Amino acid sequence: MEKALPPIPAKRYFTIGEVGDLCGVKPHVLRYWEQEFTQLRPMKRRGNRRYYQHHEVLMIRRIRDLLYDQGFTISGARNKMQEIVQAEREKKRNGEVLLEGVEVIEIGDCEEFGDFEELQSDASPNSVSDRFQLVRRELFEIRDLLSPAY
Repeated sequence: MEKALPPIPAKRYFTIGEVGDLCGVKPHVLRYWEQEFTQLRPMKRRGNRRYYQHHEVLMIRRIRDLLYDQGFTISGARNKMQEIVQAEREKKRNGEVLLEGVEVIEIGDCEEFGDFEELQSDASPNSVSDRFQLVRRELFEIRDLLSPAY
């Protein structure tokens, strides 16, 4: 019988060890998946340490499900993940409301907001607005990952 995965705590960043525990995979597997799945890009800081965000943990769980539970190969899972992303883009193009009352934006629309590390060091009055926009972008990414791809 399959062991249920633990709930994901309400944290901003997770270490590779924490993600391994939350997703039921070892850290070396996560590093390998980063090479195989281009959508998976954890933030790297000092000493090349990886820090995963909530949406990346959800993505890893989806990849794990495809590989371990549904029996996909790496190549098949990669293709399926691309199909999922494409399906979400189609929904946006067709004007489907994925979450009621939330504006649909593309990730590319948010490139102007820069990296979180850059925002942390910025002490200007606009940095609060920039941080809000960064959080908004991350919420859209999470919404996209949680939306069913059927």
